[in-house]
Amino acid sequence: MTIILLGDPRTKKNSQRLVHLGSRMIPLTSKAYSEYERDCLAQITGDKKKLIDCPVNVRCEYFMGTHRRVDLTNLLEATDDILVEAGVLVDDNSRIVAGHDGSRVHYDKHNPRVEIEINWLTPEMEVEG
Repeated sequence: MTIILLGDPRTKKNSQRLVHLGSRMIPLTSKAYSEYERDCLAQITGDKKKLIDCPVNVRCEYFMGTHRRVDLTNLLEATDDILVEAGVLVDDNSRIVAGHDGSRVHYDKHNPRVEIEINWLTPEMEVEG
């Protein structure tokens, strides 16, 4: 299954906001990430919402709109969370998202996006955990 999400990919961890909740400080995601997540969720519709609950490899090809430095693992975490929130995956634990093999970051000034390919793993390929 292939899902293409248009927009400049964002991570959850960078530029978090701290908000007072009573006497506690609560970290919230940045406005940029919140907008990116909202836009991605609107793009995932219909037959893409499979609630996958078996081992898969989630390969993500990120095409960034700028040359800014970005952490691939943070991008993957954000994408996995979006796929769970959208109902594509039941959860993003290692029994379901068994790998991110082939994931990369590229530059595309004119068409920033993430191309996600989800492949079911055969029983022989499952990761023991």
